[in-house]
Amino acid sequence: MSGEQSTALVWFRRDLRLHDNPTLAAAATADHLLPVYCFDPREFGPRPYGGPDSFEYEKTGPHRARFLRESVADLRESLRERDSALVVRHGRPEELLPDIADAAGASAVYCQTLPVPEERAVEASVESALADRGVELRTRWTHTLHHRDDLPTPVAEIADTFTPFKDRLEATSRVREPISTPELPPAPTPDSSVSSGSSDSSDWGAKEVPDADTLGVSAVEAPTAEDDRAALDFRGGESAGLARLDAYVWERDRLREYRETRNGLLGPDYSSKFSAWLNLGCLSPRRVHAEVERYEAERVENDSTYWLVFELRWRDFFQFQVTKHGAQLFRPEGIREREVEWSVDSGAFERWAAGQTGIPFVDAAMRELAATGYQSNRARQNAASFLANDLRIDWRRGAARFETLLVDYDPASNYGNWAYVAGVGNDARDRSFDVLWQAHRYDPDAEYVRTWCPELADVPVEKVHQPWTMTAAEEAEYGVELGADYPEPMVDPEIYEGPED
Repeated sequence: MSGEQSTALVWFRRDLRLHDNPTLAAAATADHLLPVYCFDPREFGPRPYGGPDSFEYEKTGPHRARFLRESVADLRESLRERDSALVVRHGRPEELLPDIADAAGASAVYCQTLPVPEERAVEASVESALADRGVELRTRWTHTLHHRDDLPTPVAEIADTFTPFKDRLEATSRVREPISTPELPPAPTPDSSVSSGSSDSSDWGAKEVPDADTLGVSAVEAPTAEDDRAALDFRGGESAGLARLDAYVWERDRLREYRETRNGLLGPDYSSKFSAWLNLGCLSPRRVHAEVERYEAERVENDSTYWLVFELRWRDFFQFQVTKHGAQLFRPEGIREREVEWSVDSGAFERWAAGQTGIPFVDAAMRELAATGYQSNRARQNAASFLANDLRIDWRRGAARFETLLVDYDPASNYGNWAYVAGVGNDARDRSFDVLWQAHRYDPDAEYVRTWCPELADVPVEKVHQPWTMTAAEEAEYGVELGADYPEPMVDPEIYEGPED
């Protein structure tokens, strides 16, 4: 055999998995392969949200930071089991990767390409920095169920409403089969130390995963203990993601009734809760799709199996919308360029964020989010509608709060859904929710509210969603003084029609 052996880096981003990873598979064709993950400091700590009425927010809170750290650690362990390694660094990828490529003698870096403007800007900076060293950046599209190249139309021409997008996908687009985990070539031996790390030359992965303090996750106080009210114990990593997929679909057989239970509010299995693992790429959407197809072949095909794939296509829709519209999706007027006089009432925003609005259904949702990093889809829609439509506070502030706290935060889905509810996104209709009607419809026994608003635990069901209707005698009887033990409502409850008599 003659000729120089090839060396490649694979830069993991939001694709923290070995299964169905086309980027890894392409990189693994080299003779030597070095996997790398960079904790980008721009993703942590206080960050400005620019544009009109700019504000500052904490970009990554404790829940997502923990989940990310666990996911990187799990990926490192999976690579070690295959006699590979994961170089972990804390710094800007465009500053770190060229030095690592030089030390490894790599001629190419492979990475996932992503749709969000911030992520695309980082990729462009990396590509430029590598080019200065004579190293090529090679990208793969891996974050969606349907590949970008398999869409019925170019991304710039896709519909801005979901139903036409979904109908054309179902009629003309296929879902590619998941690919197998490749055999991994050995890591190269560095010819020098990497200046930004302290890795021993004999062990590329010696540098530890940085802790929360090192990352700067401090502005939002982390819970001191796991909350036993949490819907699910979200653990980061491919191993946990695949285990959740197997448990939900096969062990618990919950896919059979997904459509009937998906609007639930409490417990682990009313919905799949795959979103956190999908966001960081610990689970491939194509792997989920393949499991649904296998379930349909071996057990049952029904509305619920269709609906889970339907939800994966909603996720795709927002990924391709941000690819199409870019930064416009993140502006106050949204892609509709709708002029709205948004309020900047910080006091009202803080009451909403703290779960002190005086509307129990909204307060329960916001307290769950702060304590666990998760809310059901139904809770998210109501909390978002209250802020954007009832308080008329800049919807981006609410979306940024969710960005901080959600363990399953995905930029396209989060901001796309917020814009949608606020009436500046992918639907021209009024998306305002009657949160009182919603509370009675989806929490008829008030179990969700009583779980997260324990001060209302003794209030009877006919009053708990609207405690402002209690008389002074009832307040005394139930031990809840409005304005002291539980806040007065921030809005006039008369704006809601409420439940039908």
